Amino acid sequence: MSRRRGASRRAFLGGLGAAALAGPFLRPRLARADGAAKRVIFFYFPDGVPAWSQNGDASKWHCTGSEVDFQLSEVLAGLQPWRDRCVFVNGLNMGATDEGSHPGGAKKLLTAADGGGGESIDQYLSRTAGSDAWWRHLYLGVQANHNNASGDKHIVYPTAGQTIAPEDDPRRAFELLFGGAPAPSPGDDDDEPVTPNPVDVSVIDGVLEEMNALRSKLGTTEAAKLDLHLEALREVELRIKNPPGSGGGSGSTGDASCGDPSIDTGSFGTGELYDPSKFGDILRAQTDLMVLAMACGLTKVGTLQCSHHTSELVMSRIPGSAMYDPTYDMRSHQASHYGASHDAGSREFVAFVQQRQWYVEQFGYLLSRLDAIPDGDGTMLDTSLVVLCTEVCDGNTHLHGNMPFVLAGGANGRMSGGRLLDYGARRHGDLWVSVAQAMGEGISWFGDASSGALPGLMS
Repeated sequence: MSRRRGASRRAFLGGLGAAALAGPFLRPRLARADGAAKRVIFFYFPDGVPAWSQNGDASKWHCTGSEVDFQLSEVLAGLQPWRDRCVFVNGLNMGATDEGSHPGGAKKLLTAADGGGGESIDQYLSRTAGSDAWWRHLYLGVQANHNNASGDKHIVYPTAGQTIAPEDDPRRAFELLFGGAPAPSPGDDDDEPVTPNPVDVSVIDGVLEEMNALRSKLGTTEAAKLDLHLEALREVELRIKNPPGSGGGSGSTGDASCGDPSIDTGSFGTGELYDPSKFGDILRAQTDLMVLAMACGLTKVGTLQCSHHTSELVMSRIPGSAMYDPTYDMRSHQASHYGASHDAGSREFVAFVQQRQWYVEQFGYLLSRLDAIPDGDGTMLDTSLVVLCTEVCDGNTHLHGNMPFVLAGGANGRMSGGRLLDYGARRHGDLWVSVAQAMGEGISWFGDASSGALPGLMS
């Protein structure tokens, strides 16, 4: 899918009036540390992993060994090419509340708060480290809204107890991000009016008379706040008129595709967004779009949600995968309940291992896309932080201890890969403290229970 004409930025600006401008449109940024990671992506897959069985079988997920002399597990073997760019984390737990529950885990995963009673870490970073980006938080889904999924099926919480839905359609997401339009190509028979130039109006100037009338009614302190607010809005307006990649903005890595952005959506139709056989193709498109948006400086904070917990996704229909079997429908959640032991003869257990290996491979694809784009003296992977996560540990028991986390990227010099770190039984909110600090935010706690950043994870 290539760039198409639209008027999203013009419509956005034109739809703002004095009341909206005077509202809390832009929150102030916190001071950020130098050398912070430039961007962060959270990659979620559903239904846990094959960890230690009820019969004592060794985990098929968790790595073993010392910090630098360790062995990748059977499921994580697909990250061998990226071993030196990853940190494999053991020993983090999400607390006892709702343990044994998929919904309970999904609520706690990014919020580190029981019952989803807090803001998720991606939303926090979107209004702090990512607040100066055109798109503060990019939340993309892959069949994450299937069967009208809502509530705790989604992992992003802007406020306590309240989730939002991701955008499952790569085409719609592309147009929301790259809606500004150049002149049509020859032979284009679309009669829609073309607006090839950047938005050339100022909404603030258009309602200045109303704003001055409002200012005259305010006291000195409130009037000064309004002046500061308008100054901040001027900055936003300039970013909208000259987004990164348009030639007038900043923040782009210099990737040539920003001038004429495109992603490949040719392998699936709009009516096939919830066809399980297209799941892999849609995930690739959403992954490419996430990387493209970040390469062009449109966003710094992204969440990519694959399906949702207790997923009914028939993964045996994904062509080209090891679990492909057109004669038998094997769902993600079905496979996760493989039984008390790691029985190699169990159809469910074999499928569950293959499914988790497939997700690890897709995470590897995301890393490869980031590593293919130059950024500074290295690549986007060197300057990014990428987190692999799911809502429970073992898929069969739904436990919330020893959660499966993998971090990748260099975080712009903040994180060294090729390590296995074991934190015993520490709360996972401390991981989000470390991620926030890597993004330059000076926090010392996150969620319900936290004791500070994880020692040794970030420099």
